Amino acid sequence: MQVLKGRPYPLGATVDDNGINFAIFSAHATKVTLCLFDKSGHFETQQIQLAQKTQQVWHIYLTGLKAGQVYGYRVDGLYEPHSGHRFNPYKLLLDPYAKQWVGGFVEHDSHYAYDKTSSDEDLSLDLRDNSEYMPKCKALDYRKLPPINPLKREGGSTAIDQSVIYELHVKGFSQQNAAVELRHRGTFLGLSQPCSLAHLANLGVTAVELLPVHSFISEAFLQDKQLTNYWGYNSLGFFAPHSAYLSQGNVEEFRQMVSALHDAGIEVILDVVYNHTAEGNHLGPNLCFKGIDNLSYYRLQAKDKRFYINDTGCGNTLNISHPRVLQLVMDSLRYWVEIMGVDGFRFDLASTLGRESYGFDAGAGFFDAIAQDPVLNRVKLIAEPWDIGPGGYQLGAYPQGWSEWNDRYRDTLRRFWRGDFGVLPEFARRIHGSSDLFEHSARGPSASVNFITSHDGFTLQDLISYAERHNQVNGEDNRDGHQENFSAHHGVEGDTDQLDIQLVRQRQARNLLTCLMLSQGVPMLLAGDEMGHSQQGNNNAYCQDNPLTWLNWDLADWQQQRLQFTRALIALRKRFPALCFPRYIHNDAEDSPLLDWFCRQGQPMTKVAWAEGQTRSLSLILRGELEGVKGKQQALLLMLNSDEQPLEFNVPPLDAFPIWQQIIDTSSEQTNLQICSVEDASISITANQTLLLQDRSLMLFYAQHKGVTA
Repeated sequence: MQVLKGRPYPLGATVDDNGINFAIFSAHATKVTLCLFDKSGHFETQQIQLAQKTQQVWHIYLTGLKAGQVYGYRVDGLYEPHSGHRFNPYKLLLDPYAKQWVGGFVEHDSHYAYDKTSSDEDLSLDLRDNSEYMPKCKALDYRKLPPINPLKREGGSTAIDQSVIYELHVKGFSQQNAAVELRHRGTFLGLSQPCSLAHLANLGVTAVELLPVHSFISEAFLQDKQLTNYWGYNSLGFFAPHSAYLSQGNVEEFRQMVSALHDAGIEVILDVVYNHTAEGNHLGPNLCFKGIDNLSYYRLQAKDKRFYINDTGCGNTLNISHPRVLQLVMDSLRYWVEIMGVDGFRFDLASTLGRESYGFDAGAGFFDAIAQDPVLNRVKLIAEPWDIGPGGYQLGAYPQGWSEWNDRYRDTLRRFWRGDFGVLPEFARRIHGSSDLFEHSARGPSASVNFITSHDGFTLQDLISYAERHNQVNGEDNRDGHQENFSAHHGVEGDTDQLDIQLVRQRQARNLLTCLMLSQGVPMLLAGDEMGHSQQGNNNAYCQDNPLTWLNWDLADWQQQRLQFTRALIALRKRFPALCFPRYIHNDAEDSPLLDWFCRQGQPMTKVAWAEGQTRSLSLILRGELEGVKGKQQALLLMLNSDEQPLEFNVPPLDAFPIWQQIIDTSSEQTNLQICSVEDASISITANQTLLLQDRSLMLFYAQHKGVTA
């Protein structure tokens, strides 16, 4: 092995035909040592000092090394926490650019740079070697990997306004599916099995949004309670797939999953966590960034740099304003697109990424970097538009090209169907695509990602079965999780055999799912909601890696009905292009669909009607061009009753559509409820006809322009 100077770019371990180049950034280190290990990662074989430093990047090239080489770093420098420095050469550190980890992380006091037995005010250096308890990095050569299959869909990638997103957890999705080969359950390959692909394709979703798959670890306080960080929002390796999701220990498995999903016409969106890391607050361990260059990688308190700015609520905040930290994030994103084949990202606590020293800015360097990037400005970009820092709630404030999780849609839809008074005007705004939040910046309805439920909170079944959270198994005395969920149990808290309560809950599930798929904007469905999955009232199941969170594929009759209903709704959305119109629907635009609102008496809504706080009913008609028939229209009539009593509705008069065919009645108690094709619709109505809508139910009707046959 020859030791050569090497080069400062690219960062990380870069394999070529003759050896490996190692490059790592640290502005404040005084010495950087590369540690080589055997293939198992258990035995350190050599230490080599990186003598070359170019623009704060330490680098070296070693001939004779090959792909698969296992390594880590030790970094020297000042240990002065109050000045922001936490160097400790006794701690083996992970390469921030590592493409794969070898071995697992074991919580141990030796990971901490300071002596944990000392007082808070007099932190002294811990001299123990932690390498026995650390995962190691593995150098990969991905130059000769087979190409990832392109998306098999007419026209290529799915436009964001045509998308139907399905949020899922890689392990939870297939862990209990008996049709998945045992060794692949709960892994990337489990998601790529024929039964998994068939479920997603038959459901009709266009994209899966995977909860974090970057390498992560469980916090010490969870391990003390014999729990784990199941969701994965505790990232430490921004390039390495989480090892537990690799059934055969091969990073190529992720690419195989992407190819399989693309073959099924389904895109892959990653939920990514660049706002904080698993190293925690000032009392957390030295695992990577803290020990490499704490002062550069993290935002620190100005008065005492021992303490971290905690805009994330997770103990620390990455310093995205630093050019090398921004480079890390951008390099990571491009890697997952160009090498791993993903189609987009959902950014956890994205307001943190848009923070400059003075606060959130839609023109922050992070947004500018993505906007000018020729790779990243072409993928789907979705923000969770808040953090817990000052001014962190920024729904509607993101740049063009971004979509945002719309929690106001979630809360409003929940409140309307719970029967709350005074929410009718906002309900209409949310159904319309939330133009009040996004149109001011020339963004369309696709800026709003609409959802009723997500991983964070109740499942749909629990939303209609529990009025209170039930998180006792999390070990925090039921204090964790959202307190206000705008949920209702409809008579009994939790599971019940009472048929009347079951029927109300089934109606409410159908009501919420129907509204989700008939709203302007991008619908997102939580995995399992289409099958009535329950977490027994736990609305913060982040630490529950067990059957509570794993999907159960052994479905009862009512769950099969829910699945069929959801499939039919998604199919209806795709059949009616006006539901996915790229611009906000205003009736003064010549080429736009038309959207009209009516009171239940069949008359157009007036200012007085909108202001009536006790009204819990509404009708709307959406007219749009009949697909494939230029100049001819089709229409949907939606009648909604969230009142606790049955209400009479009059069909609004509309000359072009004299006859309406019923395709949904959520009060139906048929065991084989499904949305019929227009040709098979069994019920027809006419203008001014009076209908009785059961309490907490909706009806949907379809019509075509006079003279046009189905």
